Amino acid sequence: MKNRTIVKTTCGMLSLTALLALGGCGQSHNKDRTWSVYKADESSSNYSPLNKLTVENVGQLQHAWTFAMNDMQNGEQPGKSECNPIIVDGVMYASSANQWAYAIDAATGKQLWSYNPLDGKGTGEVNRGLTYWEDGNDKRILMSANNFLIALDAKTGKPIPEFGNNGKIDLKIGLRDADKNFYVSLTSPGGIYKNLIIIGCRVPDTYGSQPGYIRAYNCVTGKLEWTFHTVPNPGEPGHETWDPEAYKVVGGANNWAGLSIDNKRGMVFLSLGSASYDFWGADRKGDNLYSNCVLALDAATGKHIWHFQTVHHDMWDYDLPAPPALITINNNGKKTDAVAQITKQGFVFVLDRETGKSLFPIEERKVPVSNLPGEHSSPTQPFPLKPKPFARQHITEADLTNFSPEDHEALVKQFRSMRYEGLYTPPDLKGTIQLPGTRGGGEWGGAAYDPATNLLYVKSNDAPDLITITTGTKQPSEMDVQESSSQLTTADRSARPDQYVNSTGYKTWKDPSGNPAITPPWGTLSAINMATGDYAWQIPLGNDSLRQQKGAPETGQEGKAGPVVTAGGLIFISGTEDRKLRALDKATGKLLWQTTLPALANATACTYQVNGKQYVAISVGGTKDNPSGSIMAFAIP
Repeated sequence: MKNRTIVKTTCGMLSLTALLALGGCGQSHNKDRTWSVYKADESSSNYSPLNKLTVENVGQLQHAWTFAMNDMQNGEQPGKSECNPIIVDGVMYASSANQWAYAIDAATGKQLWSYNPLDGKGTGEVNRGLTYWEDGNDKRILMSANNFLIALDAKTGKPIPEFGNNGKIDLKIGLRDADKNFYVSLTSPGGIYKNLIIIGCRVPDTYGSQPGYIRAYNCVTGKLEWTFHTVPNPGEPGHETWDPEAYKVVGGANNWAGLSIDNKRGMVFLSLGSASYDFWGADRKGDNLYSNCVLALDAATGKHIWHFQTVHHDMWDYDLPAPPALITINNNGKKTDAVAQITKQGFVFVLDRETGKSLFPIEERKVPVSNLPGEHSSPTQPFPLKPKPFARQHITEADLTNFSPEDHEALVKQFRSMRYEGLYTPPDLKGTIQLPGTRGGGEWGGAAYDPATNLLYVKSNDAPDLITITTGTKQPSEMDVQESSSQLTTADRSARPDQYVNSTGYKTWKDPSGNPAITPPWGTLSAINMATGDYAWQIPLGNDSLRQQKGAPETGQEGKAGPVVTAGGLIFISGTEDRKLRALDKATGKLLWQTTLPALANATACTYQVNGKQYVAISVGGTKDNPSGSIMAFAIP
């Protein structure tokens, strides 16, 4: 097989209790700081060492408090919060769907302060949380709002004037074409390495968008300390994997899904997305490094250490959807530090943390070739032999649903008329069935890793897309591109008549009546042993009771949130369309407790301890009565 891993040898008012609580930030054994970082810790493990809640007592969980945000007007479209709150010494820090920041007493749910970064100007973008940093008595919350990185005083919520320009940094500065009007934001919070905050960014999946450079800023001053070009400039390694002039026009290859940091080794690990445009790459011939890569950099300097590309010349929007999980595998007493990367395709790539070499065999297999004019697809793609895929990668006519004869006939007609040759069937003028679709397989909630058992827990969607290739219709103004809220509309507006766009992307294939096109399960939760690559169990997660056949197993449902695993033997997970927050036995997947939330919780939960009591909390989306959404906490009385 071709070795695609490359290594370079550079190596309000605060309560008195809350005021006293605000101190020190390391991920130590301090049990009041076990979820002080997005996704639990710098390793993105979604693991908690707390064990007050157990398999035996989790059935006693009750609602403890609800914090209702109030930053949207009545009548507005309800927000879909994706925030994973962090908790530092009894204070919870969270962001809303409207990008406001909040400090909350984690024991009572009372607001300590709030900060509106928008100044009454428009609405915010979806984001997944905040970052905490401290040095002695200097304690800060670093957050994003639209195209700004902002530093707040963690005690008061007020901007820190010495950071950047009166507390803000414009993230457009330093990107290509910074003098133009374009869209950039942060979806996931940055990671801390010493006095640096390291960030990726979100850019549009359209023609003419900017590349998603990786950047590190000084947490004290806001000074830009280093930049890594994810679309390499001339003279930089990887430039040879593109057309020579592609760096001037191609965008994407961005880290929107988050990152992980190994402080001991001084390394930052990032999961990168596809190059733009997602579904046609005539202007980006080649493998397109560093798109779709697990990327390891020197956290202090931004220098390349190694990379592993999971998709060559992506034409399916198969971004890496979640941060790499830094895991230590214990195989009969031999410990190996590794990186586990889930993908939208349903693969888990398990790589040596220092070298990027795969711990399981990988084959470069031939895949279907593109017929689109001007396209030069990669003839092969990497397939890990273990673990087996956690998502469906192939369907036949027998897998099409039959909710009515008319609906079934329509699906069969579509199936027979479109191009479909399994995984990596390229976009085609006759249309293409894509499975897994653009929302996975794996999603941004990521995996949870239990160091005691080597088990990696992964939520997955079985959701195909249809790719319908058309030509662009018009060339928009820059303001058109920036203001459009729909990826499909933006892609169409930014494409010339001689460029191709996918007019049906980013949504699940359904029959004419709105039913899923393929048979259940439509969502699963898997437990995979990282030492052996074998499955401990897999279950449907979520249930569509209206579409469940009599006597059949639960249907499973799509969902983007990830699992949380604890030392108490539990998994907590939500995000499915039935609005349930569930507690499962991590050994078997057995349901132990559940509650119905007032709205979809499109967010990964967190668990923390205050005054010796363990809580589980989750961000919940908005409702008609409260479009801003809320945070709900649960505990045993």
